[in-house]
Amino acid sequence: MPAKENIFTVSEVNRHIKNVIESNIPNLFVEGEIANFTRHGSGHIYFSLKDEKCTLRCVFFKNYNLYLTFLPKTGDKVICAGKISVFEKGGSYQLNVSRMLPSGVGELQLKFEELKAKLSEEGLFDEEHKKPIPKFPESIGVVTSATGAAVQDIQNVISRRYPVNIYLYPATVQGEKAPQEIIEGINYFNKYHPVDVLIIGRGGGSQEDLFCFNDEELARTIFASEIPVISAVGHQIDFTISDFVADLRAPTPSAAAELAVPDRIELLNNIDSLANSMKLQTQQFFFSKKLEIRELENSINSYHPQNILQNLKQHLNEASLKLTYILSNLIKDRRNKLAIVANELKELSPYEALKRGYSLIRKDRKIINSISKLIENEKLELVLSDGKCTTKILKIEKREKEKK
Repeated sequence: MPAKENIFTVSEVNRHIKNVIESNIPNLFVEGEIANFTRHGSGHIYFSLKDEKCTLRCVFFKNYNLYLTFLPKTGDKVICAGKISVFEKGGSYQLNVSRMLPSGVGELQLKFEELKAKLSEEGLFDEEHKKPIPKFPESIGVVTSATGAAVQDIQNVISRRYPVNIYLYPATVQGEKAPQEIIEGINYFNKYHPVDVLIIGRGGGSQEDLFCFNDEELARTIFASEIPVISAVGHQIDFTISDFVADLRAPTPSAAAELAVPDRIELLNNIDSLANSMKLQTQQFFFSKKLEIRELENSINSYHPQNILQNLKQHLNEASLKLTYILSNLIKDRRNKLAIVANELKELSPYEALKRGYSLIRKDRKIINSISKLIENEKLELVLSDGKCTTKILKIEKREKEKK
């Protein structure tokens, strides 16, 4: 009978196996043919991978299979990336699939897709982390092969468009040593030789040739660079991890050079256009200011004492002429009225009556207007129209009052 401490429960055995397997077997790629393919209502996919001799149970959870780019089915040959896990309760193991690709894609593409998904999930591709490319750089660093066509293309384009200082850090851009040498180039410019822009890349090539730009450490170095990085790897149809993590992606080295610097001819045309625009605006500005000065000058002149005095004199002359005109009309009107009154007085004058045969009797230069004021034998003055005489009253007869 074995000692009690050497006796394990089923759970303990399964747990131990689980810990051993899951801690010692890293993520792996498994190629095989799909069997027993089932898509559960929950969205999880259950199937097996088999070859000529064995079968491996697999589960492809919903949060991972959402990114499938094709529709797998029983009988398809695929490559699955994932991790071996142990179902402790049932004492069985399975492959938890994180990525599935058709078998024809190859292991390199599978590694590329897996790293792309990982870095994307970490946010290394997010636009918010992209640094702007300076509009007018003074120096550009290039990390590429010293003998390749890429550096020649970059130099030709930049010298033609907008000549600046170009500094080359020669690096292998193909093979196992390439990622580390490119990393060293990026770090060199960041630490020892600051430039305004970095261009890394090479010309076109096969997937294997370009795969050094899918290195995880290189991607993180590009992301950490304080200098903006333009990735120029391959041709337009080729994308690498470096393209996604760089601040700007160019399809070719020549295109990278065009994106790194402006076109001096276009700049000169813009400068000419701006100069003409500034000249026109300056002319318009001074013309408007001249008008304002002229208006101010007229306004100031209107307040000059001499002009004020001249205006007052003019107003005084106008007022004098107006007063003279008014007085002249007033005098003429008064004269006309006086003539009318004179005529009326003349008609009412007693001398006019005398001309019609009437006469006046005065006593002591007082006019006698009643017979009661007369005395017989009294001498009176008789005034006629053409003279006067003295008369004596011989007889006084009073006229009887008319009966009413």
